[in-house]
Amino acid sequence: MTVRGRSNGFKVRVRKAKGRSAASTRWLQRQLNDPYVAEAKRVGYRSRAAFKLIEIDDKYRFLKPGARVVDLGAAPGGWSQVAARRVGAAEAKGRVVAIDLLPMDPIPGVDILELDFLADDAPARLKERLGGKADAVLSDMAPNATGHRRTDHLRIVALAEAALAFAGEVLAPGGTFLAKVWAGGSEGELLLAMKRAFAHVRHVKPKASRPESPEVYVVATGFRG
Repeated sequence: MTVRGRSNGFKVRVRKAKGRSAASTRWLQRQLNDPYVAEAKRVGYRSRAAFKLIEIDDKYRFLKPGARVVDLGAAPGGWSQVAARRVGAAEAKGRVVAIDLLPMDPIPGVDILELDFLADDAPARLKERLGGKADAVLSDMAPNATGHRRTDHLRIVALAEAALAFAGEVLAPGGTFLAKVWAGGSEGELLLAMKRAFAHVRHVKPKASRPESPEVYVVATGFRG
């Protein structure tokens, strides 16, 4: 999918406002000038992150028609929207379960489960909703940033490790695990665990990831079961 920049060639500049921090001003200006934000609004995706999943799946093709998919930390639902369309969930071909602690507005074909995926009964409840084990577990989760790069890196790696442990309980043999991490050098144990559990492990940074962002995605395919 091609996403174009601002068609008028002009960059929106946001002036500082009373009560708005400099960081908030920078964030707002970035949002207003982001072609992926504009395209997400145009086509009806709930977040620009949808284009990250589209690009990754276009390359590795794990969201197949009829597949059972789990979206961890799904709110606001951009990834669930993409997964549902690609597996045919609205036509009852595939199934998508979105898990989050936050409430979500309904998405056609998506079963929303307001749940802590770390809870002891979470894997069993998920498999009951899916009607079996999953073909793909997706995680675009990230902790709230502290502004301290090292701390933030360690926290997102820990979150990815928790998601991997969950995936190990719910994935069917041959399944796929996709998770976001931040580059920083402390994900070695996570990668080793993934290489033991999956046939192939790869890193990818989709074009929709902002160039200045440390985020990368780890795609693990061929779950050994």
